[in-house]
Amino acid sequence: MTVWDDLVGQDRVQEQLSGAAKDADTQVTLQTAGEQSPDASKMTHAWLFTGPPGSGRSTAARAFAAALQCVSPDRALGGAPGCGFCDGCHTALVGTHADVEIVRTDLLSIGVKETRDLVRRAQLSPAVGRWQVIVLEDADRLTEGAGNVLLKAVEEPAPRTVWLLCAPSLEDVLPTIRSRCRHLTLSTPSVTAVAEVLVRRDGIDPEAAMTAARATQGHIGRARRLATDERARKRRAAVLRLPLRTDDIGGCLKAAQELVDAAGEDAKQVAEEVDEKETEDLKAALGASSGGRMPRGTAGAMKELADRQKRRSTRTQRDSLDLALTDLTGFYRDVLALQLGSSVALANEDVRDSLDRIARDSTPERTLRRIESIIACRQALDRNVAPLLAVEAMAVSLRTG
Repeated sequence: MTVWDDLVGQDRVQEQLSGAAKDADTQVTLQTAGEQSPDASKMTHAWLFTGPPGSGRSTAARAFAAALQCVSPDRALGGAPGCGFCDGCHTALVGTHADVEIVRTDLLSIGVKETRDLVRRAQLSPAVGRWQVIVLEDADRLTEGAGNVLLKAVEEPAPRTVWLLCAPSLEDVLPTIRSRCRHLTLSTPSVTAVAEVLVRRDGIDPEAAMTAARATQGHIGRARRLATDERARKRRAAVLRLPLRTDDIGGCLKAAQELVDAAGEDAKQVAEEVDEKETEDLKAALGASSGGRMPRGTAGAMKELADRQKRRSTRTQRDSLDLALTDLTGFYRDVLALQLGSSVALANEDVRDSLDRIARDSTPERTLRRIESIIACRQALDRNVAPLLAVEAMAVSLRTG
């Protein structure tokens, strides 16, 4: 099992990364021996992985990070780095390698302070590995100030430092940063490829794997969650019933309220799982007494943690709503396919009766307007419109078409 096995349907990207890892390995070996590195190399100090959600951007970046740290003896015999079994590969993949920093955020943005910490880390020489690798999974969430801080580090990197940035598209990253990175564009993997991975890696029943992969249209992470989490399946079923509940204004408003409440429940669940432990750990670190009394001068640290938890709750609610709206878009996409007599495979075959009913009772023009209203709702949420107002407006638009 190599480090590339979880990279689904990205043969071209895998070939490029494998070649770059091999050149990087040769470069380090020659430098260690005091020899000159070859001028022509597929390796560079900064990479930008782009592609639609679920395409495997972070998976590709992690696999590349592991290949860069590979210490398999087979390399000396001409083998490609990235065996997947050596200590370098294993620790990089599980996130415990001393020279691989994997950065993701559960907040709405990545600020200047966090980015400065990363830049300082990037200036260090590798401690035990062959490269110092920084994987920034949410480069699109950098604030403008944070992007400017990162720019200097990408422009003038340390000799053995590699930046791996991930974002949905090139436009989500500052032009000055993306112009200094090598671009790799990933595509959405096929439904069949995702189903095969779920069966092989997660042991999911083939039929359930295919249903989940089809419902999520090739999004690997969502497909795995849908196939393994009963709550996710119930939540999706509730979302797909919404188009049948918009016969009157009252039904629209009630459905919108339930959708927002479900997203809020998701955020609350995450908070219950994480916030309490974070709070107790911080109190212990600050020296709280057995009676719970905090030492003087610690109120600021506790407030900072509370603010962070509040921002994370907001992000979780928005992500949950966005997932529901994505499922809803897929529903009307199937309706449109039926109305136009398209032979494209339906994503929501399991609710075929509902699809047929909506398709009979409306026209392709109305279906397109409904899809546009869902897109408008997602844009409104991005602009910080109150979730309930945005979803209510969408539900009413779904009724009128």
